[in-house]
Amino acid sequence: MPVNSTDDVTEGKILLTEYDRLKEEQKARIGFRDNLLYFTLAAATAVVAITVQSGQFRLLLSVPVICLILGWTYLVNDEKVSAISYYVRDHLGPRLGELASTHGTMFGWEVYHRNVAGRTMRKRLQTAVDLFAYLVLPMVCTAAFWCSPTVQPLLALTSLVQTLAQIVLGWQFLRRVER
Repeated sequence: MPVNSTDDVTEGKILLTEYDRLKEEQKARIGFRDNLLYFTLAAATAVVAITVQSGQFRLLLSVPVICLILGWTYLVNDEKVSAISYYVRDHLGPRLGELASTHGTMFGWEVYHRNVAGRTMRKRLQTAVDLFAYLVLPMVCTAAFWCSPTVQPLLALTSLVQTLAQIVLGWQFLRRVER
């Protein structure tokens, strides 16, 4: 029996459903992104512990690889979280506002939380933590490798390439500070 559901489907309902789905995705990405930081620190700590126990300093070169992969994944998720926020604030909210004939801001939190006192300082501190985890920590491991007695030319070259990649990753973190 066909159901006439055109009465139930409105642009407003569709937009609210889109909003709900976007916020679910944003919440999941925030949780995943934040857990990446903990996983990065745990993985780097494990590599350092194994290196100390085994005396195999070349293992330290796995820390930059771990930090590059997880740092890039962190950045991609952070960009998606921000993109969802921008979309809700700049596109979805105004469209719903037009449909509801309101002159106020729809989804006020999307605007309000950007103007809370101390936000800029918190973003800078978070960037410092991110740079420590994804740039400083792997560079310390690379420097420890360079100071070890087991440096071989191919591994030294590999570490230089990793260092350049770390610099690019660090630059990407710094680019997003003021957004």
